[in-house]
Order: sequence, then C-alpha cells, then structure tokens
Amino acid sequence: MTRINLLPWRDEARKRRRIEFLIAAGVTMAITLLAAVGVHVYIEGRITAQLEINRLLETEISLLNRQIKEIDELDKIKSDLLSRMDVIQQLQVSRPEIVKMFDALVTAMPDGVYLTRLDQTGRAIVVEGRARSNAGVSAFMRAIESSRWIGNPRLLLIENKDQTGTGLSHFRLGFEQVTPAGDQEPSQRARPGSKRTSARTNQRRNQSQSGAHPWI
Repeated sequence: MTRINLLPWRDEARKRRRIEFLIAAGVTMAITLLAAVGVHVYIEGRITAQLEINRLLETEISLLNRQIKEIDELDKIKSDLLSRMDVIQQLQVSRPEIVKMFDALVTAMPDGVYLTRLDQTGRAIVVEGRARSNAGVSAFMRAIESSRWIGNPRLLLIENKDQTGTGLSHFRLGFEQVTPAGDQEPSQRARPGSKRTSARTNQRRNQSQSGAHPWI
C-alpha cells in the first residue's frame, strides 16, 4: 500500500493563504488610507475655500461700513447746511421785520414817555422806561395793541413818582413782535427737503434768537 505525505502540501497551502491574507489586508489598509487622505484633502479644501469666502465677506462688510459712515457724515453735513440755510433765511426775513418793529415802537410812544432799556428774546420784548404819568403808559399800551407789528402788551411793573424820586414814573412793559398775515414772505414756508432736520432747525433758530439786546 502506497502512503502519501500531505504535510508539505498543507504547509504550502497555509503559507499561501497567509500571504494572500496579508496582501488583502495591505490592499485594504492602503485603500482606507487613500480614502482618508482624500477625505482630509477635500475637507481642508472646503475649509480653505470657506475661509477665503469669509475673508472676502469681511472685506466687503468693512467697505460697506466705511461707506455707511461716509453717508452718515454727508447726511449730517447736509442737515447742518440745511439748518444754517434756514437760519440765514429766517434772519433775512426777520431783518426788515426788526426795522418795522422799531418804527412801530417809536410811532407808538406818546409824548412824555421814553425808553431806557429794551430786551428781546425770540419774539417777546420787554422794555423799561420813564413816563410823566400813568396815563402816558396806558396810552403807550393802547398804541401797541393797535399796531400791526407789535401787540399783546402787558404791564409788568410800574412805580409812581414818589417811589422813584425823579418826578417820573418808572415802568416795565412786555409785548410781542407780530407779523401781519399778509406780509409773510413765501421763503418762510418750510422746504420739503428739510423735513428730516426740522426739529434741529427750530432748535437752532430759537437759540439764534434767544440773545438779549439791551438798549440804554
């Protein structure tokens, strides 16, 4: 009977399977490594691209912020210019009114009454003066009431001759500067372009007219 020794063949088959396993494992690891490297490169590329986009957006946002700041500054300059134009226009309009107001004041003063001081705040006027009698002060108030450019007189103080010791009565009188409706200039109307600065214009206009002017 013939005997066959299969041990060498089994050893060769075992070695062959081990080699095949190692090759398969190596190929699998290589494929996995290549896939990981590919995914990493792809993700890094996306991150780099997104960072570039973010930097571009930040640059554009900074540019827009500078432009917005410049627009705000230009808008402020425009508002200031419109306010100054309104104040200048108001002063130009009020200049002849002041002349007419003083003319009306001189016309309204009766004989025996003269002024020593005049203070104006806005359109409110306070005068101080001397009068020979209280009747002269009353006539002065009636003349103010009937004038076209001044009105609403109110007696603030009166001291008779005995109190002053000068032989004349001392009085303080308040009234208002009035503009007749038919004498208003068209330039006094508000311009449509200055609506946004109307509050600031009125505030500056009031400040420009709030100074007292003493006349001695």
